[in-house]
Amino acid sequence: MSFKPFSAIGRGFGMFWRALDATRRTIFNVIFLAIVVAILVGMFSGGVKPLSDKTALVLELKGEMVEQSSASVQETLMSGIGAGETRRTIQLRDVLTVLDAASKDSNISTVVLLLDEFSVSGMANLHEMGAALERVKAAGKKVVAWGGSYDQKNYLIATHANEIYVHPMGMVMLEGFGRHRNYYRDALDKLGVTVNLIKVGTYKSFAEPYINNGPSPAAAEADAFLYNALWANYTAEVEKFRKLPAGTIDQSIAKLPETMAAANGNAAQVALDTKLVDGIKTRDEVRDLLMKRGARDQSIKSFRQVSFNDYLLRHPQKMFGDAVGVIVAEGSISDGSAGPGSIGGVSTANLIRRAREDEQIKALVLRVDSPGGSAYGSELIRRELELTRAAGKPVVVSMGGVAASGGYWISMASDEVIADPSTVTGSIGVFAILPTAEKVADKLGIHTVGTTTTWLADAYNPLRPLDPRFGQLIQSSINHVYSEFTTKAAAARKMPVAAIDAVGQGRVWTGAQAKERGLVDRLGSYTDALASAAARGKLGKDYRVTYIERQGNPFERLLQSFGVSAATAINIQVKLGVLDGLPTGAATTVARDMAFLSNIADGKKPFAAVTHCMCELP
Repeated sequence: MSFKPFSAIGRGFGMFWRALDATRRTIFNVIFLAIVVAILVGMFSGGVKPLSDKTALVLELKGEMVEQSSASVQETLMSGIGAGETRRTIQLRDVLTVLDAASKDSNISTVVLLLDEFSVSGMANLHEMGAALERVKAAGKKVVAWGGSYDQKNYLIATHANEIYVHPMGMVMLEGFGRHRNYYRDALDKLGVTVNLIKVGTYKSFAEPYINNGPSPAAAEADAFLYNALWANYTAEVEKFRKLPAGTIDQSIAKLPETMAAANGNAAQVALDTKLVDGIKTRDEVRDLLMKRGARDQSIKSFRQVSFNDYLLRHPQKMFGDAVGVIVAEGSISDGSAGPGSIGGVSTANLIRRAREDEQIKALVLRVDSPGGSAYGSELIRRELELTRAAGKPVVVSMGGVAASGGYWISMASDEVIADPSTVTGSIGVFAILPTAEKVADKLGIHTVGTTTTWLADAYNPLRPLDPRFGQLIQSSINHVYSEFTTKAAAARKMPVAAIDAVGQGRVWTGAQAKERGLVDRLGSYTDALASAAARGKLGKDYRVTYIERQGNPFERLLQSFGVSAATAINIQVKLGVLDGLPTGAATTVARDMAFLSNIADGKKPFAAVTHCMCELP
């Protein structure tokens, strides 16, 4: 037998690699098991230590506040030991749980907000958190906010504090709302790409960046109407909570160059002079202030305190009994299945069916934070909600930051629609995009030729001009989808189809504007939606809230049965020292826009009817 050195080396390397991989998996499994043991020991070893009086609840929130975490418990745990990446998020429901518990806790005297690493998408969640802070203040507790700097989102949260402090080198940056979008008509022409847009809706401006070099007059009008209303609401809130005369914010922005020059460029002093903050302090100075007011904790040489995650662990959700079920519909809508943080027509419909068949769930809240997407996926969800109502279970829709286009479509089968005043909603319109690159093919010398049995076979070929007959078919289909949209909306809102069409046409509205036009039932909060569902489901005041979400593997379900969530996992990671920040990355705006166009062209269907508003939230 001849000796083959390369074969022997290959076998040796394979054995080495398998041994290395087995070692890696063993180490990760041991660490994972240690984390799980830590969780279970903490739960069954006599409970948590009771809080002492004059304890401050410290909300040092790091990450983006979302409706629903996109990571499972296992993914969150494993990301902390280097076995994956998970974006750090804070769930709105957890923030509300903590603040409402603090408002009733006699041992909590103060809530401290540290907002430097906190972000929020959309105004509705800011309002939910702000309302919870107002409940804390109404219970007689102080709220103190400190930041190195404030942007206009976390500053709105800070305005609910009794006292706001900023670092000497910090600032309060209030800019206003609005955006400048990129338009690609000339760029695509130079590349030889033709974008065929087929739509219904005068204001359906989603695809305008691909066919124009600027916004249409209708789109510019609608954007101005929307952003001016949102900004007026924002400034009114800030001026109300800071006890400033109406118009102060706009006047301050108008005079900012002169004001900054007079303060020698000291932005913190400008914030103090304009009464946006109550003082200029470093973080250690705020700590000293809180020690003087409260109780000193010698073990940490600071004021007596409890963290957000520790306090959340002290208030697990009820596991049994009649309940209001909540399904979160957050993100863009696709046809099939999608995990948390996005919406799949099939997977979300399955969740609704689970809630309908659960005898302990007496009413359902659909929390919508979606700009839309697939019309087909939207209809799957709407139909399942319709069946739930027919089965005798009330459905209440709570609109978050955005519930537009497909997000509005899925809101139509409900007993009540409750929107935040700053929700971006409406956008009742439909479109399809079919990009073709026949000019690119010509430049490259590519010739697309073949034989088909009918004109419809291969009718949409991106390397050939769009067949006008195919365009006519698509227009007919889009017209039909728009008719379905407006007809179903008219039935849901008890309005004539013509009235829906008049406020439709793809135009977006704020929640307050939508209420004036009959598109929602009332303005209110997520808490209001829960209360409405509980009353409609004939539940008492002490009702249980349960979230219907994707079912994890058996081990995750075991942990969740004990109340272990992704937030709990993060807390355990921090205590074990295995989480030290998460890598983040963002694509450029141009790459995102081009990726969308590519995805539309790369669909499995000849075309897709899209109900999406492409809303940029302030």
